Amino acid sequence: MSTRYPFTAVVGMTDLRLALLLNAVSPAVGGVLVRGEKGTAKSTAVRALADLLPEVPVVAGCRFSCDPGAPDARCPDGPHEAGAGASRAARMVELPVGASEDRLVGALDIERALSEGVKAFEPGLLADAHRGILYVDEVNLLHDHLIDLLLDAAAMGASYVEREGVSVRHASRFLLVGTMNPEEGELRPQLLDRFGLTVEVAASREPAQRVEVVRRRLAYEDDPAGFAGRWAGEEAALRERIAAARALLPDVVLGERALHQIAAACAAFEVDGMRADIVMARTATALAAWAGRTEVRSEDVRQAALLALPHRRRRNPFDAPGLDEDKLDEVLEEFGGADGDDDPDPEPEGPDGGPDDGPDGGGPGGVPPQGGGQEGPDRRTPPTGPEADAPGVPPEGPAAAPEQEPGGQPAPSAQGGEQAAVGAAEPFRTRRLDVPGLGEGADGRRSRARTAHGRTTGARRPKGALGALHLSATVRAAAPHQHARGRSGPGLVVRRDDLREAVREGREGNLVLFVVDASGSMAARKRMGAVKGAVLSLLLDAYQRRDKIGMITFRGKGAELALPPTSSVEAGAARLAQLPTGGRTPLSEGLLRAHEVLRVERLRDPSRRPLLVVVTDGRATGGPEPRLRAARAARLLAADGTASVVVNCETGPVRLGLAAELAGELHGTAVTLDELRAESVSALVHTVQGTRSGHRDRAGHSNRRAA
Repeated sequence: MSTRYPFTAVVGMTDLRLALLLNAVSPAVGGVLVRGEKGTAKSTAVRALADLLPEVPVVAGCRFSCDPGAPDARCPDGPHEAGAGASRAARMVELPVGASEDRLVGALDIERALSEGVKAFEPGLLADAHRGILYVDEVNLLHDHLIDLLLDAAAMGASYVEREGVSVRHASRFLLVGTMNPEEGELRPQLLDRFGLTVEVAASREPAQRVEVVRRRLAYEDDPAGFAGRWAGEEAALRERIAAARALLPDVVLGERALHQIAAACAAFEVDGMRADIVMARTATALAAWAGRTEVRSEDVRQAALLALPHRRRRNPFDAPGLDEDKLDEVLEEFGGADGDDDPDPEPEGPDGGPDDGPDGGGPGGVPPQGGGQEGPDRRTPPTGPEADAPGVPPEGPAAAPEQEPGGQPAPSAQGGEQAAVGAAEPFRTRRLDVPGLGEGADGRRSRARTAHGRTTGARRPKGALGALHLSATVRAAAPHQHARGRSGPGLVVRRDDLREAVREGREGNLVLFVVDASGSMAARKRMGAVKGAVLSLLLDAYQRRDKIGMITFRGKGAELALPPTSSVEAGAARLAQLPTGGRTPLSEGLLRAHEVLRVERLRDPSRRPLLVVVTDGRATGGPEPRLRAARAARLLAADGTASVVVNCETGPVRLGLAAELAGELHGTAVTLDELRAESVSALVHTVQGTRSGHRDRAGHSNRRAA
């Protein structure tokens, strides 16, 4: 077994260490979500925690880690007699992002269940993690159906495996710890709420701390066992302190004043539900026990709020987690009342018993994890409303010539130079834009697809391990062979070749690639604010439908991949807020860049189907025959079968219908900004047109008529 990096040797990250230690003291706190940039030792700290947890008494031979003092009456390996058992180290079970459902919850032997009536069950990771730690690295990339199973187990403290009437249940209570990089996408609110605490981590910008990190890491890699031995004393001291805090925890008193402060803080920050209040109460109690006190004080409530509330107060997907500390202090002071005994104790010794006095120079915790003191660059998403206005980047070189309308007349408000970024209009709920046909991509909420979950549409022979059993199809396949197989009793004689799995249809997530016109013509008549509002609305829709997104912008002389395909819709909103406008309209370059991006993405993820969303007024300027080159680029995308929609940004009484013509060349659909709204009453067929024969003429005719 490899030697883990010692917990006490982790440099800095005092908030992360405190959050993990509080969960070690009181597992009822509910786990930790660790958010931070890559390469900040998130996983190292989490894995090191397992060595600090006390040993777990278990029933000997039980695969489900039953407590010998109170064995589970419904344990699949039971019944167990209460009494003495064995002890083992607490487990830390890692859930891979690509794990299957059977690997997570376990699998039933359906063949034996049908033929012998035996519940032959192979436990999964939820059974292994019982009374230990379940660690999910890159938890934000976990498939939705696995997240649903995690939510169910975390809520009920048990895991249920049901296959066609055969059911197995076992206890599954675990400390849930997840790490994630926010740049790769956010978590669903339901899963965010299941994590008791959250912390933000960032690499230190202090040279002394960075030097110490490198020094310790190199020493560990040269001699893991020797390095761990040098920290054994600090590890033992920390282990003893955790045990002492656990023993003290039942004696800690959560007074009425502290309860009122907790309730007031949760109400002031408008968190949903009551879980935040309960988590804050448990966290404040654990903080008091960790400090060696039997009474919860205001500083415990304050620290509990900074750990338990930031990830629960997000009002929409683009809100950055965080807490207004001045407001928090006002609430605590208002509801704290007079309390002469509430003077803070002297600062307790660091949780690792000494290394905090080294180059990392922090305390054991107590430093607000979400406040302005966080090291590293500001990771918050820029605002998307009018307050997002900011000076544009000065143009390089001479200003481009003004854009012209067809016929040689200058565009009404087109300007050649780059203009400042404008704020987005208020986002709205959009219609769903689907990719035609039936896909086989990752689970999502956009287009029809064959998925592991959804309504059953048929049956087939399993191609590998049996998935969801189609019982009636299996019985029909086995029935004609019962006499030949010598059936004599009531049981059905089933062979492997008889098994059929269900074919199910649900919805998939797609790659939504935005191609946004940021030229001078889009700045005309102040259109860009409305355009950004529409794209922001589509980004919100992509977040809710579990899509990947990418963004290409074109203006001036070329096109830029502003956002490579990613699951981080927040990154797309940030790039959109900073997008300046100006210059000519190289529409063909934008479409060609989209063609190249989609070609590469098909190689990387062939099962994820793309949806191209072109946001433009249809004008094309710059270079020889710009409209002809744009039409050729559009036909290139159509030839690849790329589903597309053109959001027509033309406004005013005179409209040229160029965006509708572009949609015809793409074999796609053109919609106006008004038609994009879900509440629009227009008779819009919002499913994107496919590339079947005849679509070009039909789409081109209808789009020109609509223009």
